[in-house]
Amino acid sequence: LSSRDNNSNNNNKAEVGHLKAICFCRPTPANIDHLGRELQQGRFQEYHLFFSGILTSGLLRLLAESDVKERIQQVQEFYADFLPINEDLWTLQSRHSLVMTTAAGTSWAPKYATQYERNLQGLQSMLLALKKQPSCIRYAGSSPCAEELAKDLHDAIQADDIFHFRRPANKGGLLALVLDRKDDPVTPLLSQWTYQAMVHELLGLNNHRVILKGAPNIAADLEEVVLSAAQDDFFFGNRHKNFGELGEAIQKLLKEYQSTTAQHNTSNLSTIEDMQAFMDKFPELRSQSHNVSKHVAIMGELARLVDVCSLMDVSQFEQELACADDHNAHWRELMEKLKSKAIKVPDKFRLGLLYALRYESLGNLHMVQSAMTKGGVPQDMVNLLQVMLRYAGAKSRGPGLYGDANNLMSKMTKSIISSVQGVENVYAQHVPLVMDTIQSLLKGKLSTRTHPVVPGSARNSAASSQSSGGMIPDEILIFMVGGVTYEEGTKIHEFNQAMKARGIQVVLGGSTVHNSTSFLDELKTTAL
Repeated sequence: LSSRDNNSNNNNKAEVGHLKAICFCRPTPANIDHLGRELQQGRFQEYHLFFSGILTSGLLRLLAESDVKERIQQVQEFYADFLPINEDLWTLQSRHSLVMTTAAGTSWAPKYATQYERNLQGLQSMLLALKKQPSCIRYAGSSPCAEELAKDLHDAIQADDIFHFRRPANKGGLLALVLDRKDDPVTPLLSQWTYQAMVHELLGLNNHRVILKGAPNIAADLEEVVLSAAQDDFFFGNRHKNFGELGEAIQKLLKEYQSTTAQHNTSNLSTIEDMQAFMDKFPELRSQSHNVSKHVAIMGELARLVDVCSLMDVSQFEQELACADDHNAHWRELMEKLKSKAIKVPDKFRLGLLYALRYESLGNLHMVQSAMTKGGVPQDMVNLLQVMLRYAGAKSRGPGLYGDANNLMSKMTKSIISSVQGVENVYAQHVPLVMDTIQSLLKGKLSTRTHPVVPGSARNSAASSQSSGGMIPDEILIFMVGGVTYEEGTKIHEFNQAMKARGIQVVLGGSTVHNSTSFLDELKTTAL
């Protein structure tokens, strides 16, 4: 809209009165301003306006006042103010949300009001798209931002009948749970080994696109590729597979393609009918060829980066830092890794952060920072260690990241069992905190002290039972302010598959989808 607006101001374009204009945009004051200018010019015969969220009466009035030529034919709301990634994972693509969460409840909060509204409107849009009214709203009690968002969501539902969908009686209903990224800063720091998560961590997966430009031996048509489960059957079926399973799946895909092309070899074309059949099949073969080449290229680049960055060695130690409490062994290995020339600087930095988060109370972090500096980690990155602890240290985050006295032994036992079961499991020991939260919720053991209920949001007996640890909800909508990860998305997918028989489903959303790079980039802004 702004581009169109600027062009018309600069070039003074003539009207195109025979054309109809369709506009789909977010209902923001800026967009309404651009639309108003366009309507005042009235260059099109008709305007059909569609908004991705709730259009307030004030913004609607501004539109009406701008439509001096009465060209608007319809105004509708289509609730799609979010980006669906998987069936049970969505994002708002709202970057720089970590600093918004840290500013909540302080005098700095008004500076990030626009970002906060974006998160609130996106969450509202998701509820409207699902056509569900929460029977109960809960939030992470350690997070002022999660509390404010949950309460504002409840107020918006109470103030607008559009949220009041009919709910089946004697059902658990939908529970909305607002969490904060700072309660689990470990998950975004870990190396990933499932296809979707690994691509995002090592290559970047943004707007379903992967940039391979600059990688060795990449053809020109593969420098930027689309990786979307909605358009790619192979990716849909293998996005949650681990690295070993993925290699086998790509080998099978390649063999199937070779078999298909052998059946349609041009040397076998002996009749006009054969030629016609080949030409009918040619677009499909060409598309299949590109798809196979794409996945082979991505897999090859992932394998190269795993080898060059010694990621198998790094990842195994990351998992140990995240899952087990063994300070003496962890200290020795950390010092070895920081001295090693085979370990890349970003990986040394992440290992230092993971150690600091687990052992921050031991008082030896200055030695860790010194070793990081000697290992080649730049000083500005070393300084982020203290920033991380201010953002998500033990005094800032909620409970449960490393367990508690009651379940520490079970966590250690699980870690040992995972290690003996095979090397594949060594890289997948870690379970994100959100999964423990879900399990506690379904067992009726999620404390209202750590995850309070928004007053007045439990609207019926079922919801009241939920808030007191009774009836289990049929659906859980989790929104993580500050961003989610693909690892969490994979765990949610596995959970939903396992719970199909019980009819329980979880949908996970967040401000953005982080990898370690984006998470640490946003962490820097919290220091300002």
